[in-house]
Amino acid sequence: MAEFPTEGVELTLLLVVTDIERSRSFYRDVLGATVFREYGGTSCVLQFQGSWLLLVTGGGPTKDKPDVSFATPADLHTVSHELTLRVPDCQAAYDVLASRGAEFLTPPVDWGHEIRCFFRDPDGHLIEISQVK
Repeated sequence: MAEFPTEGVELTLLLVVTDIERSRSFYRDVLGATVFREYGGTSCVLQFQGSWLLLVTGGGPTKDKPDVSFATPADLHTVSHELTLRVPDCQAAYDVLASRGAEFLTPPVDWGHEIRCFFRDPDGHLIEISQVK
């Protein structure tokens, strides 16, 4: 299998948010992410479950992305991405996250091969917790 063309690569997931402080608090206090660095009130870098998560406020095109704007999800009923967290016990994770303020769409649902449920961050990004059976 081919590897990425250079060594030392790390993946960072970028999420566009409307309020850095509110989103930082959610990812830190509800999900347990660690704040690594913040930049001028417009972005926040978090370490989260072995990955990097970059929260940024929206904005228009720039010189290096001349026809691209960053925006929060426009329609909460249509999803183009989500964060999926595999957990050993979906009900236990649900209970802890709900006690910390996560608002779930439904309680955990048992699909036979997995148990899962979904909630959203303050800007509507969908997050799934999933237990493989």
